Amino acid sequence: MTSAEVRDPELPGRLLILERDALIPLLRSRPDADFALPTPACPGWSVRDVLAHCSSALSRVVETRFEKGVFSPESNDRDIAERAEWTNQQVVDELERGMTEAGPVIAKAGGVLDMVALGEWVHAGDVRDVFGEPGAYAGPGLPDALALLARITREKAHVPLHADLDDMDEPLRLGEASGERTPARFIGDAATLVRLYAGRPVEGLDFELAGVEASELNIFG
Repeated sequence: MTSAEVRDPELPGRLLILERDALIPLLRSRPDADFALPTPACPGWSVRDVLAHCSSALSRVVETRFEKGVFSPESNDRDIAERAEWTNQQVVDELERGMTEAGPVIAKAGGVLDMVALGEWVHAGDVRDVFGEPGAYAGPGLPDALALLARITREKAHVPLHADLDDMDEPLRLGEASGERTPARFIGDAATLVRLYAGRPVEGLDFELAGVEASELNIFG
């Protein structure tokens, strides 16, 4: 097993802290009206709904509350509804606490909660995308997010893919590594690769994908 395949238990928490330091100041600077904006990446959810989902998910991790059906669409909707009377800043406060405190819990969980950290990072990108911020699915956490994505897709025996990234020195290999299937190929920037694996819109973006349909890459669908 290579060093790249060994789980770094601190990586998910590090990703959350990096994203906390980038996202929370942005959220605190936005007017309340921006929290009501629709989020195309999450149809039916406003920015506030996405943030309430993120904050509640992290609170569940910190408090180890995983009842049957947790993180299902129905559970997510209930978590959002429970925060309906909160102010936007109360939601942001809970999100900041969760991003600060969830890392050690995720580290000790042995890997089963690592995808929560990646999902939180992607949702932060969803919000930045709505706000028109540059680098919606990039930023300081991108290298850690890509490392986590590569390991999660490998452990899930996802479709193998060789990614030649415009903004990274080394190619990225994702998915199962048995060699039984010829890897698909991606050429483009890392943020677009993240969009593909997260099932986010990629219309109008410049990239090449061969050997696999975009829909096959989505790890959250």
